[in-house]
Amino acid sequence: MKVINDLLNYKGMKIVQDDKYFNFSLDSVLLPNFVTINTRINKVLDLGTGNAPIPLILTTRTEAPIYGIELQKEIYDLAVESVKLNKLENQITLINDNMKNLDKYFEINSFDVIVSNPPYFRLDENSNVNDTPQKTIARHEKEITLEELVIIAKKYLNNNGVFAMVHRTDRLIEIIDLFKKNNIEPKRIQLIYPKENTNSNMVLIEGRKNGNPGLKILPPIIAHNENGDYTEVVKDMFKERG
Repeated sequence: MKVINDLLNYKGMKIVQDDKYFNFSLDSVLLPNFVTINTRINKVLDLGTGNAPIPLILTTRTEAPIYGIELQKEIYDLAVESVKLNKLENQITLINDNMKNLDKYFEINSFDVIVSNPPYFRLDENSNVNDTPQKTIARHEKEITLEELVIIAKKYLNNNGVFAMVHRTDRLIEIIDLFKKNNIEPKRIQLIYPKENTNSNMVLIEGRKNGNPGLKILPPIIAHNENGDYTEVVKDMFKERG
């Protein structure tokens, strides 16, 4: 069923969702708060934008044009509704296509910032896939692999442009290897923990195309208190902006 929810407290923003598909979650809030944004940014791209929570949140941090590409028509339509609902058509442009077809829309080396909250899981004969094709594509590497994603980011980033991603911690070494292989120098990493005294389950990573070596490990983020409530660090990301 399609519903309109508050997008946290971001300037009273709304987001259109459908419980048949994935609703936006904490990782879609962490990433736009993590990525480096400055006043020199001219253009931003979100690879696999879903129903557009990341572009919506990024409008609170930059006035630069933001583009999002989403393969699945049903989810793209939700994103379009969300952008119109928040009257952000002049800043956010959405594309319904496979990100492998970006050359139809953009020249190479044309973005200052690229972000992605991609499918987390490899797809093989042992995969426990979801009950709908839409959820399978969102969670599993059916349409795009991690390596293909990083190659696309490299292709469309300006020299010294930033690529930031949220992913599973157990794939961090693979991610770093792919960054380095594609001349995206890892610059910032932040581990996310569900609660204190647990293992990290998510990681935020940011690299620069042809950047100089030098990695910063940021303080960890603990997502929940023992009672299940969000911690103050996470709640701070939900505060009204602007």
